[in-house]
Amino acid sequence: MKNPEELRDFLMTRRARITPEQVGLVSHGTRRVPGLRREEVAMAAGVSTDYYVRLEKGKVVNPSDSVLDAVSRVLELDEAEHVHLYDLVRATCRRTGATARTRPGGPVPRPSLQWMVDSMTDAVAVVGNPYLGITAMNHLARAMFSPMLDTVTDGRANFSRFAFLEPTAHDFYADWESAARTCVALLRMALGRQPHQRELQALVGELSTHSAEFRTMWAAHEVRLHHSGTKAFNHPEVGVVELMYHSIELPSDPGHTLTIYNAVPGTPSADALKLLSSWAASQGRVEGAGGVAGGAAVTPSA
Repeated sequence: MKNPEELRDFLMTRRARITPEQVGLVSHGTRRVPGLRREEVAMAAGVSTDYYVRLEKGKVVNPSDSVLDAVSRVLELDEAEHVHLYDLVRATCRRTGATARTRPGGPVPRPSLQWMVDSMTDAVAVVGNPYLGITAMNHLARAMFSPMLDTVTDGRANFSRFAFLEPTAHDFYADWESAARTCVALLRMALGRQPHQRELQALVGELSTHSAEFRTMWAAHEVRLHHSGTKAFNHPEVGVVELMYHSIELPSDPGHTLTIYNAVPGTPSADALKLLSSWAASQGRVEGAGGVAGGAAVTPSA
């Protein structure tokens, strides 16, 4: 994937959603396309039109933070989009002296991370890589995500593959579209950070080839940060389970993230988690060292 095209397309999609009136400009005549023109972005950001055009094409070497912040302000980028803009510019425009916000992740976290999640018995705990592949999970996670793990035949458990390539995902996620869009947005963020990562490129290519829904969502260039929130699942064994999640990046294992899912105490979802744990034990699904449902092992996956 060519980074100049990624940067150009991202800025074009952000321009398209902003009207001249939003940035204090008066619109004259009929506009052929919605949103701001390049010269309007340049005017509002305080740079020349030629400079902004070259920036959008990835032809400005080492643009200043003040320019990028001004463009971000004009285009009303949220925090995730602002981070993504910096990532794309860093990769495309060879920004020297810039500190990466997220270091690339290695393929396998330390074994001690598996021991850590195994010690968490009352919450769903998952360690994932930047490409939504699973590298470690505890017994309750294996039970919670058994509908996904049951579809894995090669050990490469991956949330995005499940969401777009497995029909059962539409039943498992209470709001499939939201879950799918989150997957796409996180993959887009990962691509901005690691544009030449072959496994990531192969994953995006695979999903684009086999899923029209993925292609449509991918073209929107949506990005987001994924630190906390609430998700609801329709588990085939225990019914609807609503969980809060918190994600923490692991500096000791760059690129890997620990996500913990909890239910509010005293709620039906909390009871469902307890029931799920008992069900997993009765089915022989409680396995250590990265084992998953059915005895298959989780292996590093893009």
